Amino acid sequence: MELYDWLLFLHVLSAFVVVAALTALWGIVYATRAGGPLEGPDAARIGAFAGPMVGAGLMGTLIFGVWLALDVEIYDILDGWIIAALVLWAVAGWAGGAAGKTFREDPVAGRATGIRLQAVNTAVTFVILILMIWKPGA
Repeated sequence: MELYDWLLFLHVLSAFVVVAALTALWGIVYATRAGGPLEGPDAARIGAFAGPMVGAGLMGTLIFGVWLALDVEIYDILDGWIIAALVLWAVAGWAGGAAGKTFREDPVAGRATGIRLQAVNTAVTFVILILMIWKPGA
């Protein structure tokens, strides 16, 4: 395997980690609803693992994605779809971090705000995936 193959594999693996961890976090949101099967300490324990996994995946996508853009001749780091993805990456990181902080500080009173921030993180991540798959303008 060549460098390109490794970079692409690690970039996609990092994206998979982000999506899997976001899915786990949405599972916590659903399971902790009123009358749900999951209680606070269990949710906090799962969230304490899944939340940082989103961050780790985002860092992996950034590092390997930028490396790919610099390594592959047909892409340029200044391509519009790459710049858009980088801006959206920052928004996703901010929203996810803020959601995690909100849920940690007060999971009951901050639930609505945390859910909104998590929805922003998820929606932005989805748009990034669309940009990465279709590469508009490339």
